[in-house]
Amino acid sequence: MGDSSVAGALVPSVPKPEAAPSGGDASTAAALAPAEEAGARAAGSLPQAGVADGEGAADRDLLCPICMAVIKDAFLTACGHSFCYMCIVTHLNHKSDCPCCAHYLTKAQLYPNFLLEKVLKKISARQIAKTASPIDQFRYALQQGNEMGVKELDSLMTLIAEKKRQMEQQESETNMQILLVFLHCLRKQKLEELNEIQTDLQYIKEDISAVERHRLELYRTKERYSMKLRMLLDDPSAPKMWTSPLDKANSLYLPNSRAPLSASCPGSLQNKKLDLKAQLSHQGFQRRDALTGSDPPTPPIQSSNVVARKRRVQAQFNELQEYYLQRRRTGAQSHRQEERDIVTMKKEGYHAGLEDFQSVLTTFTRYSRLRVIAELRHGDLFHSANIVSSIEFDRDDELFATAGVSKRIKVFEFSSVVNEPSDVHCPVVEMATRSKLSCLSWNKYSKNVIASSDYEGIVTVWDVQTRQSVMEYEEHEKRAWSVDFSHTEPSMLVSGSDDCKVKVWCTKQKQV
Repeated sequence: MGDSSVAGALVPSVPKPEAAPSGGDASTAAALAPAEEAGARAAGSLPQAGVADGEGAADRDLLCPICMAVIKDAFLTACGHSFCYMCIVTHLNHKSDCPCCAHYLTKAQLYPNFLLEKVLKKISARQIAKTASPIDQFRYALQQGNEMGVKELDSLMTLIAEKKRQMEQQESETNMQILLVFLHCLRKQKLEELNEIQTDLQYIKEDISAVERHRLELYRTKERYSMKLRMLLDDPSAPKMWTSPLDKANSLYLPNSRAPLSASCPGSLQNKKLDLKAQLSHQGFQRRDALTGSDPPTPPIQSSNVVARKRRVQAQFNELQEYYLQRRRTGAQSHRQEERDIVTMKKEGYHAGLEDFQSVLTTFTRYSRLRVIAELRHGDLFHSANIVSSIEFDRDDELFATAGVSKRIKVFEFSSVVNEPSDVHCPVVEMATRSKLSCLSWNKYSKNVIASSDYEGIVTVWDVQTRQSVMEYEEHEKRAWSVDFSHTEPSMLVSGSDDCKVKVWCTKQKQV
């Protein structure tokens, strides 16, 4: 029994006796007594042990056997063991024995261990002095009740106030520096936006001038022809001013060739003059403005077509604006585009980007809806399910193939479907499959090769001319949803499946 005892406060709990020490347990208590005395002596000599053996051993000896932390509010038991007050009291609320030696113990047998508490405070102060910050040390010194004079406190408060002022000033300078950096970044960003806006405005100004100049040229050209026509109608001798050399040569031999014509139908010529005068009367007041170079007046009445096109522009104004600026900026930054712009502006006075945008805008506003030009009925009598899951055109856009849940690949001729209206169009090629199809892909180089993926995860390569499958790839574990041939390598194709895998295939590789 003497060998099983452990000296010191770290002795683990042993099975407690059922009652107070009796005659049979007296020997056990007697055997444990020397060990407890040795533990008490060791506890009393903790500072010396800590100095001799190091801080690690001292820290282990100062741990509470119950919570295994440094003892707080040390209390000593009648049997000589030290515990935290709360730990030993909580233990005694449930059991009436010592956690170390299992001797009978009550709350009345607990005594404050002043010596150990003093040692613990010294060690705690030493640790604080080594690891704590000066503020913590100062706070600890004040809490311990160290006496300080009024002058010392005044000097400390002066130092603290000066330090506070320096920290506040430093913090203010830091805040100002951060604010200044933000304002500089914001100014730089806004200047870049301003430069971009000014550049865009310059582009718009140039384009407005070009469009107005081109519009004025068209208007002047129209006015010149109107004036010539009016002069022809007003002055009978005016046609001689624009007669061709051939007419002049013929007039040498037929000087009176026009007289019979005018004499034979004077009424018709007069009526024609009146009609042309009526058509050109509303343009007479614009002649002076055209000759002086002023802008042509805007027609007060607009047709419904023009109004509808303007509405389409307003509905998609943001998208059109982005496209216009993109085309204009891209054209201005490209050297090759600038060379093309010079040629274009020499011809029409247009910038290349403006010309492209005008083409897009004209096409966009010209049409308001899509019209069906042909309809293909995919169902048949034997397969009521006619869901089409994939449509693919061939290399030359002459044929297109359809596939779906009908388990058939049907190839149609595009020109016959569009140009030959019929209720039922017959496919030029039809190939039966084993499963429902999800996707088709026509080879970009070979007109007779097409690939398909089905619901069983099989990727099949077909020969359209022979209507037979050339290769089958069954490595997918679940349904294959997509397949596509490479645009650069005709022998490569990829497929994707529900098995979360994308596989790359090569038609040149032989299957084992």
